[in-house]
Amino acid sequence: MKKFNTIYRHIVEEERKFPEATGQLSDLLADIALACKMISLEVNRAGLIDILGMTGDTNIQGEEVKKLDVYANELLTNMMKQGGHICAICSEEEENFIPIEDKYTDNKYVTNKYICHFDPLDGSSNIDVNVSIGTIFSVYKRVSDHGPGEMMDCLQKGDAQVAAGYAIYGSSTVLVYTSGRGVHAFTLDPTAGEFLLSNENIKIPKKSKIYSVNEGNYNKWSNGMKNYIAHLKEPDEDSGRPFSSRYIGSLVADFHRNLLYGGIFLYPADSKNQSGKLRLMYEANPLSMIVEQAGGRSSDGSKRILEIEPTALHQRTPLFIGSEDDVILLEKYLSEDK
Repeated sequence: MKKFNTIYRHIVEEERKFPEATGQLSDLLADIALACKMISLEVNRAGLIDILGMTGDTNIQGEEVKKLDVYANELLTNMMKQGGHICAICSEEEENFIPIEDKYTDNKYVTNKYICHFDPLDGSSNIDVNVSIGTIFSVYKRVSDHGPGEMMDCLQKGDAQVAAGYAIYGSSTVLVYTSGRGVHAFTLDPTAGEFLLSNENIKIPKKSKIYSVNEGNYNKWSNGMKNYIAHLKEPDEDSGRPFSSRYIGSLVADFHRNLLYGGIFLYPADSKNQSGKLRLMYEANPLSMIVEQAGGRSSDGSKRILEIEPTALHQRTPLFIGSEDDVILLEKYLSEDK
């Protein structure tokens, strides 16, 4: 008989393996899962309740803000504030981090000991055309002693993450998370209102035959990047080439497919975006923790993403992420540019 396991039960079972655990991280992850359920509901009925379209505002990135972006951002922010486990909230939609007061004032017991970064609605440009979108999150332990969170808490390297994950809202809603002990996926059962375990200990294939990149930017790429893509397109039976191109344009959707089937997602720096375009703290770091836990690799082209020292909340980076052998080969081609 198949074992049914909810996400909360799974999180608690993992927590019990560590006697020193306080349960705060488990409760925080449960709060995030609840928020993702609520966002999923709004995504599914978006066309019926006039939540699609633009608000007329722009976010810190200079992008038009969609109505559903605002809802997801406010929901996650309020959920994190009320949970009592967060000392600071960092959202891709906010220019500055949001410091949160300690629930208790006794400095010997810091209740709000975590920091949460999130991209409330990744791929939101696809909302109106019913393409899969998602929520990305990551969790760090605070490094300050007590009180509201500080900038030093929010700007930690990716390898300091204690948990990371994403929800993808597509034909079904799937939540994928890691707390440093493997990658697990849960599918939302809309009748029960629960995330049920659907893939345990996900492992990404070491080598693939799929690449995901916006080739419309080809003329702005470096020679190394152009040569790598040309290599993938060359027929060669021994190495399994040519590769297949699969690009949705929604980071969560492209990443999720590659995580399950193997592949490499590429968003390089180019002549227009010389520091890359994706956000280190909100997109690259959490997905890099996930892919490494699944046996994959993540790089900015020469350096492991999780080793990058952040200097700003909205810092951007090139991102090459997916099957290990594919990323290693990409790094070799990019080294030719130096």
